[in-house]
Amino acid sequence: MTESSLLLTIAVLGGTGKEGKGLAYRWARAGYQINIGSRDAAKAQDAVKEVLALLEGEAAVEGMTNLEAAQNANIVVLTVPYAAHRDTLESVKEFLKGKILIDVTAPLVPPKVSTVQMPAAGSAAQEAKQIVGEGVEVCAAFQNISHELLLTEEEIHCDVLVTGTSKEARAETLRLVEAAGMTGWDAGPIENSVIAEGLTSVLIGINKKYGSTHAGIRITGVERK
Repeated sequence: MTESSLLLTIAVLGGTGKEGKGLAYRWARAGYQINIGSRDAAKAQDAVKEVLALLEGEAAVEGMTNLEAAQNANIVVLTVPYAAHRDTLESVKEFLKGKILIDVTAPLVPPKVSTVQMPAAGSAAQEAKQIVGEGVEVCAAFQNISHELLLTEEEIHCDVLVTGTSKEARAETLRLVEAAGMTGWDAGPIENSVIAEGLTSVLIGINKKYGSTHAGIRITGVERK
C-alpha cells in the first residue's frame, strides 16, 4: 500500500462488467479505496462480494449506484459498453468537476466489433470530453487490455497507451496503470485516443483469426527512464 493509495478513492462506473471488475480488483489489491458503481446498486454489491472473495476480504471496496460512486471519489473510471457511454456520462457529469475521468470505452458497434468504427467526435474519449465539459480532465486508457487476465494474478503482456487532456492527468493515470501491474506509456493528447480505441477492434479480429483471447501490444525500442 502506498501513500497515494491511502489518499485516493477510485470509482469504477460499470464495475459489474468484466473489465471494470478486473480493474477494481487490481486497484483494491494495491490498496486503493474502490467504489464499484452500477445502474443497479444490488448488482454492484454482488460484484464487491466477488472482488472481496478474491482478496480474502482484505480490501476497501464498496458497491453503490454509478451516481453515488462518482460523487464520492477522487478519480472516476468509466468501463461501460459504448452503447451506455453517453447516458452514463450525462447522469454523473455534475459530480465530475475538478476530477480526472479515465475513459476505458472502445466504440465497438455490434455485430461488426472487429471493424474500426469511430464516433463523430473522433473517439469515445473525445466524445466524453464534449459531454462533461470544462473543469474535468479526461484520459483514455486500458482499451487494449483483455479482461481475461485482469481478475488473475498473471502478468499481463500488453502495454497501456495513455492519452489525455493534460500532462498532469496522464501522469496520474500512468500511476494507476503501474498500480494495476501493467506498463503504461504517455501517448500524448486526447486526440491520439483514436489510435488506442481503434486498436481494440484490430485485436478482437486477431483473437478471432488466431484462436486467442488476449492479443495485446508492446512498445519496443524505447528505454524506460
